Amino acid sequence: KVPESVVGPTDTVIIPAGVSDAIDYEVELAVIIGQVGKGITKADAMKHIWGYTLVNDVTARDWQSRHMQWLLGKSFDTFCPMGPWVVSADECDGTHTNVRTYVNGEERQNANTQDLIFDIPTLIETLSAGITLYPGDIIATGTPVGVGIGFKPPKYLKSGDVVRMEIDGIGAIENPFK
Repeated sequence: KVPESVVGPTDTVIIPAGVSDAIDYEVELAVIIGQVGKGITKADAMKHIWGYTLVNDVTARDWQSRHMQWLLGKSFDTFCPMGPWVVSADECDGTHTNVRTYVNGEERQNANTQDLIFDIPTLIETLSAGITLYPGDIIATGTPVGVGIGFKPPKYLKSGDVVRMEIDGIGAIENPFK
């Protein structure tokens, strides 16, 4: 995501009028790199983590599919609510913690980070194969089932919706959409 997408844990997420009507949510554990590295092996990956936070990886699904890549549909201004805290790796086990999403009080996602498609060491190994990771870099780990696009018909976000996300050991963010 681009820097302009990052907002705080209670800030309003702006739905770009006339640009997309397929706005979706994704609760994600965010890994914060603490030690520089490139070519990091799975065995050494966890040593490069300083800590964790929570990210709502807001996505315009129509843009994601139209442009056949993910950057544009995930990088609109305000599309990355983050927080509420940065928790050090010795305080939270990111490899085994629960994540949840509620839209207007309705539970939509409830899973454990062990259920993610790619585990944290695999993500770090894959990214660092060709990219140097620096302290402060943030890696969003992916989301479990329950996103809006997965419903028939899809349950996309609209103005007035409130999305609350929780990760055990980190806290909760709650953002209105307008």
